[in-house]
Amino acid sequence: MNLLTIMQQLLSGMVITVEIFVFTLLFSLPLGLVVAFGRMSKNGLIKTITKVYISIMRGTPLMLQLIVVYFGPTYVFHIKIGAGYRMVAVIIGFTLNYAAYFAEIFRSGIESMEVGQYEAAHILGYTKVQTFAHIIFPQVIKRILPPVTNEVITLVKDTSLAFVLAVAEMFTIAKQIAAAQATVVPLMVGGVFYFIFNFVVAWGMEQIEKKLSYYR
Repeated sequence: MNLLTIMQQLLSGMVITVEIFVFTLLFSLPLGLVVAFGRMSKNGLIKTITKVYISIMRGTPLMLQLIVVYFGPTYVFHIKIGAGYRMVAVIIGFTLNYAAYFAEIFRSGIESMEVGQYEAAHILGYTKVQTFAHIIFPQVIKRILPPVTNEVITLVKDTSLAFVLAVAEMFTIAKQIAAAQATVVPLMVGGVFYFIFNFVVAWGMEQIEKKLSYYR
């Protein structure tokens, strides 16, 4: 089997990998911000619930979380699930996991802002929502970009864990081809794909960081 044939067979898996990556970011970033607000809430119950959620998501393996999300509806609610739920379960599992990490990043960024900025905005007549949206949040984004970039790069590599629910993402297909053909070439091609994917992601995040460095 030549290199071109291997790449053609891996193409469908590459599409699945990109879909997992894109949908996870699309849902986990806003959810992470909501969880961060809950974590900073003055309501003791909300704060405790979000704290426990973050602790569980960060303290247990993502692979285990995917299994729970997929088999949970059957064992807990006796709901019959079909094969079509596999991809949905992967997205849900990844979203819940990464939202916890992003929540802590958002929280650290928000809490690092000087109290004086809130007071100055209040004097100028800004509401709390306006203060956060127009003054605080843009600065938070600048401060948290490096740790967010690290998590995004980790996400690219973590997409390979979708194999636990038999979702044929790129690396799973590469392993299947490698086993069938008794060659490591598909795995090497997969490694190159991850490297290029991460390189593009890191470059994109660097461009965003440069664009936001308007004080330099």
